[in-house]
Amino acid sequence: MNRRIGLIVFLWAIVNQILAQSPTQAVKTSLQNQKDATTLRIVFAGDIMGHDSQIAAARVESTNSYDYTDCFKYLKPFLQETDIAVGNLEVTHGGPPYKGYPQFSSPDELTDALLDAGFNIMVNANNHALDRGKEGLERTREVLDKKGMILTGSFVSSGQKELSYPLILEKNGILLAMLNYTYGTNSLVADTPNIINYIDTLLIRQDIQKANLVSPDFIIACVHWGKEYQREENSTQQSIARFLFSQGVDAIIGSHPHVVQPIRYEEQGSLYKQPVVYSLGNFISNQRNRYRNGGIIFAMELEKTDSTRIRDLDYLPVYVHKPEANGKVSFLLVPCGISDAMMEKIGFSEKEKAIYLEFCDDTWNHLSDTPRNSYYQTLD
Repeated sequence: MNRRIGLIVFLWAIVNQILAQSPTQAVKTSLQNQKDATTLRIVFAGDIMGHDSQIAAARVESTNSYDYTDCFKYLKPFLQETDIAVGNLEVTHGGPPYKGYPQFSSPDELTDALLDAGFNIMVNANNHALDRGKEGLERTREVLDKKGMILTGSFVSSGQKELSYPLILEKNGILLAMLNYTYGTNSLVADTPNIINYIDTLLIRQDIQKANLVSPDFIIACVHWGKEYQREENSTQQSIARFLFSQGVDAIIGSHPHVVQPIRYEEQGSLYKQPVVYSLGNFISNQRNRYRNGGIIFAMELEKTDSTRIRDLDYLPVYVHKPEANGKVSFLLVPCGISDAMMEKIGFSEKEKAIYLEFCDDTWNHLSDTPRNSYYQTLD
């Protein structure tokens, strides 16, 4: 069965019809597909990059096509056990010529592989959203829409944004509002009528007020911010986080620095409150320096009774492994915590095994106050 069945996305045209007929308190009940389930697991992956070497690795010469499926094969079981999986799409699908840094355009098959792995939402308000200009932004939206991947953060027009933002989702009887903003777009400006969501407190306040019209159970803000390659958050990030929480956001997920930054949250007994993941780091890329050669998948399990709370949270470090066979390099995402036997099966040399273990130890030590995910500790 397709895991995405049952994830409902609401367009504001429908929401407004319900609002016109129902008191605000009744809107949420009207929107929800009532089910016995009262929990929802949602995961977030970091920067999905598309450097030149990644494009070359995915090339299938015999069919004149591209295939990224193997990149995610070791994470597929983990991702498909969650209800919602979100990634930061930091490339465009601007069409050929395909190119990596500094202005990314990746083959459409990248999204095919992300869907196959279990992702169902991409956030796109980031500094590379305009890499291929108006045509790139619009084609990216068109490709993801046709393939069935939900995209938010960038919009073809104000009308499209008005209809689909904030992103309102329902799964397992829990109603979510998802927001997405970026600090900038590398000095590129969106051509009319295209729109990118920038970090603007007035805009954010208005968006949250609009989201609150449907009385969401939980509000999540995905924010592209911070300074590249810095392992600690800065004062600007802290200030923005305080503002978001003051406006009613329940959780903040950060991206952009390309390294893992701290996770902060409050503990209330066995529950968690106001988590902020300052940076997830890279999900898949060709950045090979220490701290940049991987990232984390952050997970929250929401529980709804009379209110909706975070019952559990954890993270899984993921390393980018680059084996070479018959003169061709591959990109394989490998979770931390696997056995020596699995490392050997995957094809780690002694040198890369040491780098992989260094990445895992660096990440575990950096996030020592946050529970680790143990999904892969018995994999062999």
